[in-house]
Amino acid sequence: MKPVIALVGRPNVGKSTLFNRLTKSRDAIVADFAGLTRDRHYGDARLGDREFIVIDTGGFEPDSTTGIVKEMAKQTRQAVAEADAVVFVVDVRLGLSAQDSDIARYLRQANKRIFLAVNKAEGMSDSPLLGEFHELGLGEPHPISASHGQGIRSLLEAVLEPFEFEEDEEAAPENDGVIRLAVAGRPNVGKSTLINTWLGEERLVAFDMPGTTRDAIAVPFERNGQQFQLIDTAGLRRKGKVFEAIEKFSVVKTLQAIADANVVLLLLDATQGVSDQDAHIAGYILESGRAVVLAVNKWDAIDSYQREQLQRSIEQRLAFLKFAPIHNISALKRQGLGPLWGALADAYASAYRKMTTPVLTRLIQEAVEHQTPKRSGHFRPKLRYAHQGGMNPPLVIVHGNSLEGVTEAYKRYLEGRIRAHYKLVGTPMRIEMRSSKNPYSDKDS
Repeated sequence: MKPVIALVGRPNVGKSTLFNRLTKSRDAIVADFAGLTRDRHYGDARLGDREFIVIDTGGFEPDSTTGIVKEMAKQTRQAVAEADAVVFVVDVRLGLSAQDSDIARYLRQANKRIFLAVNKAEGMSDSPLLGEFHELGLGEPHPISASHGQGIRSLLEAVLEPFEFEEDEEAAPENDGVIRLAVAGRPNVGKSTLINTWLGEERLVAFDMPGTTRDAIAVPFERNGQQFQLIDTAGLRRKGKVFEAIEKFSVVKTLQAIADANVVLLLLDATQGVSDQDAHIAGYILESGRAVVLAVNKWDAIDSYQREQLQRSIEQRLAFLKFAPIHNISALKRQGLGPLWGALADAYASAYRKMTTPVLTRLIQEAVEHQTPKRSGHFRPKLRYAHQGGMNPPLVIVHGNSLEGVTEAYKRYLEGRIRAHYKLVGTPMRIEMRSSKNPYSDKDS
């Protein structure tokens, strides 16, 4: 599992700048994000081939009368508890404050690996101003500049040093015919009810599994001859021989489950609409490249006007998941669950669809005949051939000349043509443009 690093510190010390620097390296997927990723508090990051999850906890703002621990945001406490390492960010220009000392005291009691990052220290690696931060008792301060990128690599090397990383984990996605399914959603949307309904129907045989907060629990079961593994995000825990479902929301566990899954079922609550938290989870699913199906639970509990409002809300707030099928269900009344299984199987099949070079090339050439890409500078992009570069999510690599001039809108146009031909549903898709070295030559292949 990917290590989890939490960024903590008082407001305005540069945590979000550091978070943005760490998480910007993800491969972009062809989609309109509409600012979704800007305000997210968690994301994937990488250092070379090593991937990890990073959480930006927002600023600590303790009330002097009640103390840091009581006033600390719930999210921060949970992030620290579930993190493998904590990076405590302070500001060299503001110097050491009483608030920093309060936070340090809390972190020392948290029994975690703590790294002290002294931000805004560009060109100050030997500055005497760093000395006062030794008073926090958290070891050697790491001078960094989140905005300039200085000192970040050496800090991350220290943080990630004890973790083992599998090489080329995503290069050859596992496709053994077992669909790894994560049910994701915010608290009280009905994940537990849905899972209990499934497990009751399938007469699952429970067996011993690890049960710590961070361990992913995979529950095997079969439906109509199809093998599934249900990856728990709802707090499923073994109690005797019965699984007990506790509606306990953990951002980290949700992210881990999404990363481990082939297909994610994102459960929405019809009575609540689409919340920020729903949009954040949806954005992470998309960034992770996972196939996804949307299920609107408690559909029976709202009237026709509310249904119209909800559909509009989904179209606006989750527009970047327009490739995902939507099913209206009632987990409690067991309504709509049959078609849901079909959609999950279709999304899985689409994520692993094989696309041959001759057919992809023909699709690209037909698309160009129908609509040529706009000229970029002196040259018009020339698309020559295409091949599949990966699955889960499907990756199509297009070769040609001057392809750096191909717009995002044109990539979406190509994506639409490929999706229609291969009937891809429920899976994101990536298109990568690779130009030949010499843009002046028409003879390059």
